[in-house]
Amino acid sequence: MSAETPASPEVRKENRFKVWRQTRPFWAGLFTILASLPIAYLPYGDVRLGNMTLAMATTAGAGALIIGVLLFTLGLTMWFQPIVRVFAGVATIVLGLVSIPVSNFGGLVIGFLFALIGGGMSAAWAPAPPVEETDDAEHDGAPEASEGAGYDSEAETRAVLAAGVPEPREAYGPATDTTTDAKGGRNSAG
Repeated sequence: MSAETPASPEVRKENRFKVWRQTRPFWAGLFTILASLPIAYLPYGDVRLGNMTLAMATTAGAGALIIGVLLFTLGLTMWFQPIVRVFAGVATIVLGLVSIPVSNFGGLVIGFLFALIGGGMSAAWAPAPPVEETDDAEHDGAPEASEGAGYDSEAETRAVLAAGVPEPREAYGPATDTTTDAKGGRNSAG
């Protein structure tokens, strides 16, 4: 499913956002966008404590702004182009690590942690396998609900045995105290 594919027509309007959210690394993108805010803002912001003003400006303010904008863009990329989620996740982690020396310890560690969490979630996210719909299955998923559905344990056992259960190897001769499966010092693995 691509980003251009609309939700199926039988999905109600209330569930469209839920379907959209489940088909992409939504939470990874949200954490990445949240990481961009403290990283980009703190080098330019001031903190006022009573009559005292703390200026958090650094010499690398432009670098922090660039990192913040890139993280925001990567968060949107995770949402709207989920095919590049692994690249976006790795780039998010790298930018989060670069933000430590550039942007006041990664936005006072908050932006750094959000970037690591968002990047890791994006790199680890995988789309759900497609659901196969059958016309003859008119039940809720329980095998006993369909007509003629029965559990055949013998068929399952035959399938497991046919899948390749290894048989014991033939013995070359009786093992003695001196050979004890050494076969004269040669490797018998093959």
